[in-house]
Amino acid sequence: MVTITSKQLDLGTDKDSTYDRIAELKAFDETKIGVKGILESGVTKIPRMFYSAKVEDHTETSAKLSLPIIDLQDIDTNSSLRAEAVDKIRSASKEWGFFQLVNHGIGVEVLDEMICGVRRFHEQDGEVRKEFYSRDNNKRVRYFSNGTLFQDPAANWKDTISFFMTPDPPSPEEIPAVCRDIVIEYSEKVRALGFTIFELMSEALGLRSSYLKELEPADGQFLLGQYYPPCPEPELTMGTSKHTDTSFLTILLQDQMGGLQVLHENQWVDVHPVHGSLVVNIGDFLQLITNDLFASVYHRVLSRHTGPRISVATFFVNKSPHGGSKVIGPIKELLSKDNPPMYRDTTVRDVYARYFEKGLDGTSSLTPFRL
Repeated sequence: MVTITSKQLDLGTDKDSTYDRIAELKAFDETKIGVKGILESGVTKIPRMFYSAKVEDHTETSAKLSLPIIDLQDIDTNSSLRAEAVDKIRSASKEWGFFQLVNHGIGVEVLDEMICGVRRFHEQDGEVRKEFYSRDNNKRVRYFSNGTLFQDPAANWKDTISFFMTPDPPSPEEIPAVCRDIVIEYSEKVRALGFTIFELMSEALGLRSSYLKELEPADGQFLLGQYYPPCPEPELTMGTSKHTDTSFLTILLQDQMGGLQVLHENQWVDVHPVHGSLVVNIGDFLQLITNDLFASVYHRVLSRHTGPRISVATFFVNKSPHGGSKVIGPIKELLSKDNPPMYRDTTVRDVYARYFEKGLDGTSSLTPFRL
């Protein structure tokens, strides 16, 4: 097993001028075994690089509100049920930016196995995990901890395995053997579901059903298999900091641990796990092209004493050189004198450049593109 020495990580725990944050980040990154490696070394205090200003976030948490749940049962054969689902999706996308799907067509056994596959990868010996560790964003399969580690105000208490599945998929041999079969199966099923959601959202916007799924910048898919180890001091750090998703659409599979919160009407709302369901949220690009009709809202993940928490986020966005350079802007059919464009035309590539420049600083990547 790989271990992390106290010298590597304990580079300062007091707020004084001798603390070298960059050195601590580099030392952590060079271990190539992530947050789980820290935990395996037996620490009882978290390194200072994880200290988060979230302890100063006094936004209230509401126990009374809950995410809308939308049932997709028989929407392809019953027009009234489809119309009801479209209405609910329109309302949830405008008011919440989030909803949970049930009867979505992906079997619970597939969902459970996907969670297990991510767990199997992250719970391998550190020497095995290290083989996949990389900060090269062009790699189709890679393991890392904190995607914008050196830009973020604070590191998050989580590790990630990522898979770029389309438009240029990895070969099966590139995917770790411990999760290979289920990653391939799950990604195919969740991609089909994503296209169904795009159809329903197109109808909710008053567009032809195929409108959104035919957008080349939206026709990409990458998965993040997130692993949140138990944290010795969860009051000091976050599992994932407050952020919006830089995607068109995100479909989230989560285990039963909980911890995800959505900001709604200036209150943090817990997204309670419903076994067999999937959480869907609007991404920044969908907010942009719908001219703020659909909302990409802030959300976060709390760190916990208990764990691990495991989730799989599937993002729909084409970041390839071809798809990422396509010009996008508010959909012309949605604009009018009463609804003028709120954003200038831009590209996926430019918005992502902004995201990687700022890191997880609690602001939206769309701000510089507003008119």
